[in-house]
Amino acid sequence: MAVVLVLVLIVVGSVLFHLLSPWWWTPIASNWDYIDNTIIISFWITGIVFAAVVLFMAYCVFRFRHREGNRAAYEPENKRLESWLMIVTALGVTALLVPGLFVWSRFVTVPGDATAIEVVAQQWQWSFRLPGKDGKLGTSDTRDVTADNPLGVAPKDPNGQDDVLVQAADLHLPVGKPVKVLLRSIDVLHD
Repeated sequence: MAVVLVLVLIVVGSVLFHLLSPWWWTPIASNWDYIDNTIIISFWITGIVFAAVVLFMAYCVFRFRHREGNRAAYEPENKRLESWLMIVTALGVTALLVPGLFVWSRFVTVPGDATAIEVVAQQWQWSFRLPGKDGKLGTSDTRDVTADNPLGVAPKDPNGQDDVLVQAADLHLPVGKPVKVLLRSIDVLHD
């Protein structure tokens, strides 16, 4: 009976701690509220599952405790129980995955008006290529890298003739304007 009481107190204490706690997560960023909302949804789902599992354990400990004269029934397979557990588990996993998939889709979808820039990894440095007045990046290839063409911009591509090359440690971007970053490397993999 003490085990049942401890299990119930764990659930009650966890819920009270959450509801009465002065700690609450700080928003990650003002424009990323959808990520915060997904974390909150995941927290509530896992919290409900935690409470349900612990309360079910308390019920089982109480209901199936040892009593004189009672014999345990051995039931190695229960198709109905297995079906319900499979359905509930599938729904729980789906409820955890779906919000994250929406957030991931929103996170990796580049707005149509984003400016494409190229970030080039080289040993011991980063270089950047920005579109010129035409607003388009030209094509590039590591086979075109020379001393005069350090980022390998295709010499015959008209879109690349006005590209701006930045070979510095910092890149400054305009605030409030979406940017699509294209990553590549000239020499080796930079993980």
